[in-house]
Amino acid sequence: MAETGLFKPKGDAKSEATARTARAIIEGEAAARRAKTERLRAARLAREPVEAPPKKKPSRRK
Repeated sequence: MAETGLFKPKGDAKSEATARTARAIIEGEAAARRAKTERLRAARLAREPVEAPPKKKPSRRK
């Protein structure tokens, strides 16, 4: 009997629900990561630039 697409086996419905849930979790985690990155980037740019101390020349060994 050929599949006409009218009925799906029970396993497909469960796997699609699992995949949908997993995608939602992954998208939520990615959004939280992007928000944290933006927040940290803004905080880093808001800080005043710190001047680096002058580098010492390496002493020559004899």
